[in-house]
Amino acid sequence: KNINSFRFVERAINYEIERQIDLLEEGGTVVQETRLYDADKGETRSMRSKEEAMDYRYFPDPDLLPLEVEKSFIDQVAKTLPELPDVKKRRFMDEYKLSAYDAGVLTASRELAAYYEEVVKRAGGVEQAKLVANWVNGELAAGLNKENLEIGDSPVSAAMLAGMITRIADNTISGKIAKTVFEAMWRGDGDADKVIESQGLKQVTDTGAIEKIIDEVIAANPQQLEQYRSGKDKLFGFFVGQVMKATQGKANPGQVNDLLKSKLDG
Repeated sequence: KNINSFRFVERAINYEIERQIDLLEEGGTVVQETRLYDADKGETRSMRSKEEAMDYRYFPDPDLLPLEVEKSFIDQVAKTLPELPDVKKRRFMDEYKLSAYDAGVLTASRELAAYYEEVVKRAGGVEQAKLVANWVNGELAAGLNKENLEIGDSPVSAAMLAGMITRIADNTISGKIAKTVFEAMWRGDGDADKVIESQGLKQVTDTGAIEKIIDEVIAANPQQLEQYRSGKDKLFGFFVGQVMKATQGKANPGQVNDLLKSKLDG
């Protein structure tokens, strides 16, 4: 009783901790009771015993009338509520086919969830939902954490990230090149198209051009070619690396693998 500030709550608790420790160490027993806190002395003292837990029960205030809330009012209020986190998380899992972890991270705040959905919408819809989640929970989250920024302060807007995702989807850039594009956008160098154009990052997808480079790489490494064809399959990675190096990482990885496999096994 008589605790009317958080400062007094702290003092009363600290006093009781010491009092009860001393009591138990002396072989005594802590009894259930109501104690008064004396703010002037900084101590508690017994007021009355409470032998049963029911002595602490709550009972209706006789001066307060019962409050009856109609279901129609509850339903009306419910309609004005925003989508709650657990509901949004479940929707993200069902609609965007995300894992519980990804959906949980993306719905941790209303602003982040809104950002994600805007990127998905601008980047082509549900087909890109997982790729968008990877970038939002990966590179974007890392950048925000590093600079202690909230999603609303992100240098890369939803429209900018969606533009980059679109260029990955249409094979203009690879996922690896996209990291360079993202870093440039984060620095303020412009949107994805501007960065790709200014830095010459467009992916090489011309089959003829890739085949020519593959032929040059194979011709320059006869020993590795012989070893590969004699059973050392691990050297396939060596040839892929050489082709990607020759194209400065701009060749489409899928095309490189298919064309290289055909020529090495031919």
